[in-house]
Amino acid sequence: PDPIWQRCRRIIEVLLLRAVGENTPQIDGPLPECGNDQENENMNRCHRIISACTAPFLTATVVFAQSGDATVFSLPPECTPLRTVQSRDCSVDHFFTCSTDAAGYQRRATFIEEGLVYIGTIDAETQWIESIRFRANTRETLVPNPTDPASLSELIATGMDSYDFETVTDTGIVTRFVGDDRFIGETVEIDGVQLARTAYQITAFNENGEELWRSAGNEYVQVDWRTFLGGTGVTVTSSDEFEDDQRPVEFIFPGEAGFFSTKPKFGCGAMLSSYSLFEGDF
Repeated sequence: PDPIWQRCRRIIEVLLLRAVGENTPQIDGPLPECGNDQENENMNRCHRIISACTAPFLTATVVFAQSGDATVFSLPPECTPLRTVQSRDCSVDHFFTCSTDAAGYQRRATFIEEGLVYIGTIDAETQWIESIRFRANTRETLVPNPTDPASLSELIATGMDSYDFETVTDTGIVTRFVGDDRFIGETVEIDGVQLARTAYQITAFNENGEELWRSAGNEYVQVDWRTFLGGTGVTVTSSDEFEDDQRPVEFIFPGEAGFFSTKPKFGCGAMLSSYSLFEGDF
């Protein structure tokens, strides 16, 4: 594993352990640091990764607190919690906005049984502005001026939206995503929430134009929230093919039991989380 990412994850661990209640062991001493040699590119890269990886914890001062038997994801004053979504694949998503972000931005934090695996940011058109994947130790950002930007507005207005855009990691790896979403004329109600059902197809390519993976299936859109929600699909790589089911089961809002709980409720235990190859992307 990348030693810089190990350091990054260690910082998060320290922060979380220090923020949790009396029964959790505390770690003494200063937080791990990257170093101060500004001429050292490796150290500069370390600082960039640490900043991105720990932004929700350091700059936003996100902490964890105990609430009965459930661990609750707590936000700083400048952020507003919106909703919690418990899904079939043993994951739980927390949606929130922060006043320090650009207008229309939404953030999401995703937990599985093992803990935090993803933090992402989208804009009002659901473009993937930033994706941080903790299991893969990567941070990706949207490359400016996409060939065909993703547009939720176009999907709502015409019933279909195509896209062709690229993301780049902090280490310079570029991935191209080509696909489309379309409404299929079905509306479903899940836990009291009206959702429009979509069909999607997406293919990911590396910088040489070689296919990395492709996926197709169905998802949901909550138009008022300007948010996609997971559904069912099949993902194919060069060596494997697998199905996943990320359909929402329960929506929890401020003041309701389980709001911002970090413990997934459905599809856990003996069945491993089916969190997908492109885990967490909005």
